[in-house]
Amino acid sequence: MRKLADSGHQTSLISTAYDLSHDDLAARIFSRWCQENFFRYMMRHYAIDMIVEYGADDFPDTEQVVNPAWRELTKVRNSINGRLKTRRAKFTALGLSPEPEKSIKHHHQWEETKARLLEEIEHQLEDVKKELKKTPGHIAWGELEETDKFQHLRPERKQFLDTVRMVAYRAETAMAAHLKSSTVDTPAARQILLDLFSTEADIIPDKENNILCVQVHGASRPAVNRALEKIFVTLNEAEVVYPGTDMQLRYELGTKTE
Repeated sequence: MRKLADSGHQTSLISTAYDLSHDDLAARIFSRWCQENFFRYMMRHYAIDMIVEYGADDFPDTEQVVNPAWRELTKVRNSINGRLKTRRAKFTALGLSPEPEKSIKHHHQWEETKARLLEEIEHQLEDVKKELKKTPGHIAWGELEETDKFQHLRPERKQFLDTVRMVAYRAETAMAAHLKSSTVDTPAARQILLDLFSTEADIIPDKENNILCVQVHGASRPAVNRALEKIFVTLNEAEVVYPGTDMQLRYELGTKTE
């Protein structure tokens, strides 16, 4: 199926999920693309895949893990399937050639060899499939052999930091939506914010009025400065108090480039 955008661009969608309707399938594919784009953005700008601690713990004995024997049998089955497909393709190509028909005797020998080889591989495949049916895909951690056991990284600190990253991403998304206009799309809005987050600023406390002024250095383009002033108005209207103090945060631009 194809998706036609308003610009006239067409996006091809290909899937082997024949039991799903086209509308349902398209929605799932685009949802998957959104997820992939999200994780790519988080890995690039928020280091969500970064290891934050190097401690390791053992799994509890009741934890269900993939059975190594089942995994090995699956590899063998896939390997035999690949060999079988290759042999069938080879024999089909040979069958289309007139060479075997020059000699009836050689042709019969070729047919017998082909049948014997295919039968041998098919028997191997059937034996592996039977073993797979008898082998559980998952077993308890305590049932693993000592040579198959391993440790996992401690998740507590990473879960906490990932939560902080998600909160920061949601805040960035809300700010980007506020910056969007007829001339600024979502990627451009996010880039303005990324530049803002890495821009130097002066922190000027005003103790008499209980104001903590964050004076951000102006950008090199007037259009960006106008976008920043727009987001600063919204942030100042929120009247956020800096944690641990009674001073209200106020954002403003410093030196501007006109």
